[in-house]
Amino acid sequence: MAPTYDVIVLGLGGMGSAAVQHLAERGARVLGLERFGPAHAHGSSHGGSRITRQSYFEDPAYVPLLLRAYELYDRVERDSGREIALLCGGMMVGRPECRTVAGAVRSARQWGLPHEMLDAREIRRRFPTMHPHDDEVALYEARAGLLRPETTVAAHLQLAAQAGAELRFEEPVTGWEELAGGRGVRVHTAENSCTAGHLVICPGAWAPGLLADLGVPIRIERQVMYWFAPEGGTEPYLPRRQPVFVWEEADGVQVYGFPAIDGPSGGVKVAFFRKNGAPCTPDTIDRAVAPAEAEEMAAAMRRVTPTLPGTFLRAVTCMYSTTPDEHFVIGRHPAHPGTTTVACGFSGHGFKFAPVVGEIMADLALDGRTAHPIGLFDPHRFAAAATTEAAVGARGGAR
Repeated sequence: MAPTYDVIVLGLGGMGSAAVQHLAERGARVLGLERFGPAHAHGSSHGGSRITRQSYFEDPAYVPLLLRAYELYDRVERDSGREIALLCGGMMVGRPECRTVAGAVRSARQWGLPHEMLDAREIRRRFPTMHPHDDEVALYEARAGLLRPETTVAAHLQLAAQAGAELRFEEPVTGWEELAGGRGVRVHTAENSCTAGHLVICPGAWAPGLLADLGVPIRIERQVMYWFAPEGGTEPYLPRRQPVFVWEEADGVQVYGFPAIDGPSGGVKVAFFRKNGAPCTPDTIDRAVAPAEAEEMAAAMRRVTPTLPGTFLRAVTCMYSTTPDEHFVIGRHPAHPGTTTVACGFSGHGFKFAPVVGEIMADLALDGRTAHPIGLFDPHRFAAAATTEAAVGARGGAR
């Protein structure tokens, strides 16, 4: 008996919503399954804003995907009628040799991306809220800015439904297996079971449970986003005056922030990047934020933008799904290469790639290959590293 669907997509957050959209628009019979409601706040694709940037300090290999993501965000905005991106400019700030600055410069130069280098005096002149030390500089990128994660997910789901996708919410997946002979997959939910020729898994923080046989050590971490009301009001922090920023301190700690985008009472959002990432699971994460955590964030912000932490307004938790090398995992499942494709381990910097990851998932599910450069994200790299470590250990023990 033929499978009911061409493709089933597990997880309809940032990546899964984009995957189900691309699959449906290519004419596939596609089912999307989500354990919560649409555009929910239980995982990682929430919090009102995410930074987007092209001068990517993590690795120049990401830049071609970012350029395509920008094209796709434009298309999603046009087709859905929703405002997703606000390109208010962005700064990568720190000492010239730090990863945040030097890595951004390397990507910008390698790919010919428009950018400016600002010394401390010029940073203070153009952006009076920012107070760098005299030995700090910034790469300024006019095409950087922010994305609205909940709106993005809703737009992807809207376009997927318009293209004929079947979307089911509040239906957790309890398990899945490959059919005999690799003829497809069967997925079990709390409600029923269904089959498809191919399975796309975009599990977010649920990766360790749904992908136990993937062979990728993914650490789920609790992270916190904070909102403060600046002293003197939000006017200096409005998008026409305040860029997004990632700021690396001398000790390597990174903080990041946004302009005020939600009106005078909405405050300004800031956070640490990866600092204090306590291990957790989706079931055990502590959603409460202690006063001491908010004070630690305020103290960090007083150094870089002194008027910002005037009054603490609120905080929200989310989860990072972090790989050992902090690069993504995108590709066919090593144990089920004929039937299953995975996208996970986005390590706290993946949301800006959502539409192009969806395009890649559709490529791999329907065609078995993609023209996008995804070698850096190969799931097999961790098995290869483990084999190398074992071999080195064996040689070491023989001496």
